Amino acid sequence: MIIDHRTYNIIPRLTPKYMQIFMAQCVPINRKYFGEELGIFLTEVGPQNQLTHMWKYDDYADYESKRKARDADPDWPTYLKATEGFLVSQETKLIRKVG
Repeated sequence: MIIDHRTYNIIPRLTPKYMQIFMAQCVPINRKYFGEELGIFLTEVGPQNQLTHMWKYDDYADYESKRKARDADPDWPTYLKATEGFLVSQETKLIRKVG
């Protein structure tokens, strides 16, 4: 199993609007292809305007095939366009359980 641990740094003061679009458009599309997320979090203490979400995959091949299918979804470009200009940066980590 691997986890896609993704952190978005959102432009200050745009977090509420970004979260509204993210939850309404991105999350339903992701759930359609990836299943239920492990979690969606906003940072309370530490760097502000940070969204972290995590999704589980069987292995790297599962990750690649599901993301390819999601990227081909006709609603995906609409979400990308709606959130254009909201992010400062993004960090993606693929992590695995040890032991």
